[in-house]
Amino acid sequence: MSQDQRVRLRDIARGALAGLGDTLTVNRGLLSLALANPERPGSIGLLLQKQAEKYPDRAALLFEDRRWSYAEFNAWVNRIASMLREQGVKPGDAVAILMENRPETLACVAAVVKLGAVAGMLNHQQRGEVLAHSLKLIDAGVLIHGEECAEAVASMGPALAQDGPIALIWDGSGHKPPGSLDLRAACRVASDANPAETAAVLQKQTAFYIFTSGTTGLPKASRMTHYRWLRGAAGLGQMALRLHGDDVFYCCLPLYHNNALTVSWGSVLASGCTLALAHRFSASRFWDDIRRHDATAFCYIGELLRYLLQRPESAADHEHRVRLIVGNGLRPELWDAFEQRFGIHQISEFYGASESNAAFINGFGLAKTAGFCPLPFAIVEFDAESETPVRDARGFMRKVAKGGVGLLLTEVASKTPFDGYTDRKASEAKLLRDVFKAGDCWVNSGDLVRDQGWRHIQFVDRIGDTFRWKGENVATTEVEAVLGSFPGVTEAVVYGVQVPNTDGRAGMAALTLVGELDGQALARHLAAHLPAYAVPLFLRLRTQQETTSTFKFRKVELKREGFDPARIDEPLYLLADRDRGYQALDAELYRRLQHSELRL
Repeated sequence: MSQDQRVRLRDIARGALAGLGDTLTVNRGLLSLALANPERPGSIGLLLQKQAEKYPDRAALLFEDRRWSYAEFNAWVNRIASMLREQGVKPGDAVAILMENRPETLACVAAVVKLGAVAGMLNHQQRGEVLAHSLKLIDAGVLIHGEECAEAVASMGPALAQDGPIALIWDGSGHKPPGSLDLRAACRVASDANPAETAAVLQKQTAFYIFTSGTTGLPKASRMTHYRWLRGAAGLGQMALRLHGDDVFYCCLPLYHNNALTVSWGSVLASGCTLALAHRFSASRFWDDIRRHDATAFCYIGELLRYLLQRPESAADHEHRVRLIVGNGLRPELWDAFEQRFGIHQISEFYGASESNAAFINGFGLAKTAGFCPLPFAIVEFDAESETPVRDARGFMRKVAKGGVGLLLTEVASKTPFDGYTDRKASEAKLLRDVFKAGDCWVNSGDLVRDQGWRHIQFVDRIGDTFRWKGENVATTEVEAVLGSFPGVTEAVVYGVQVPNTDGRAGMAALTLVGELDGQALARHLAAHLPAYAVPLFLRLRTQQETTSTFKFRKVELKREGFDPARIDEPLYLLADRDRGYQALDAELYRRLQHSELRL
């Protein structure tokens, strides 16, 4: 792709020609998309049944040393569905699932959706009030949890046992709450016939509840319908990734996350290939696991790839059969390094969100893009200081020019409905109305993106992460990229902090380092690669960064804590003199900042 990171027609043409050998697979995906209709019958469970009939002996699921064919997996799912029906689960009911990555988790999810019920994918890392809040949001009548999550269940307190859902425990060992059932033992003798309920499920019905991480408040439960899942499965698995029946798709991301449940499993199921599931991500064991399953594809989150790049180089880095990867969050500055080191040339970056009604996918094999979207979207001018889109004198928004950065919006229409959250107020807060004309409605993505042309975008920053300083917008991802290219910096988290008697927010970076900080050299490096207003004024050195379960850095607490040396038990630095570089921020310098005695 061109150096200015815009997409050209020749780039698309080159990518389209490269994919001509997979025309049949692409056409199947196009047919699946054409037949998708929210009002028609169709579901994830029905797709599983069809693939089990078509490919009964083909491997559907691999986990450690175990293997399930499509016929075996479908029969197992049916037995669980039979037991859930005996416990009173009906179409439309919510069933909460609290389990770590294991084959039983996926089987329980499939059983729930086969009955036309909704699988509530609880985050097994949550505890206490936060977990209880998530459970309450979906009003589940049944909770399925693994023995490994018994402590998480107990953390919700006695109220769960008294007023909560029926508890079904997958493993029979250990403590069992009163009235609970050992699901593993019970389903051994259950019927393995396909449930009659599956044929009646409409595509518009909700299949899953996927929870937000809750980094800026308590989690919200977004709805994933069968319609959106099926469209995503066809668009990704068949049209963009062009998976074949002999592909083995490796997934080490948590099943309560859409990258695992929708992107990975959806692509696999639509293509009739094999899912190799891992218990969790391990940078040290990753490639051994890839080779163990002879995987040809895997799903990533950007930070996962960075962790792999940080591992010592090895002669075995090319000893694998992976031909493609799919995921989101791969930073442009890491793209070439990962591709060259591991010899993987099909990187299908995508952009989407659990609650989003549209998605982008890099289906033409281009570099450093989040991809293409055929559905209606717009990128509009945005004011980072007020954190609102700009409206003109008539009250309407304006689109940015090609190459410009703005707020991404996706249109709400009959083919692109907004499923939203279980909380109506939260759903309404995501919508913008009267955007380009009276009465229209668009989803606010909450993300700033670059318009690369030809309906392609590049992710730039989250709203709230981008900040304004010296009258200019500062994109934290771009500053993090420059910091990450400085020798010794292993992790960089950039955010804006308020300084007394100044407008906007000054840049601050939390860094993890190998070796000692050279404040002068770092200041020179930043000055050479960033405009003056984007150079962070404050540094905070950390031995380890805090992340979410999907490897996203936690910034809320860092912003709140600011740069007060009396409150922060970590080394702090200030760039008060650009010639001298970063200096230790002590109590005296902090006092001078508070009294505006320093010129920033």
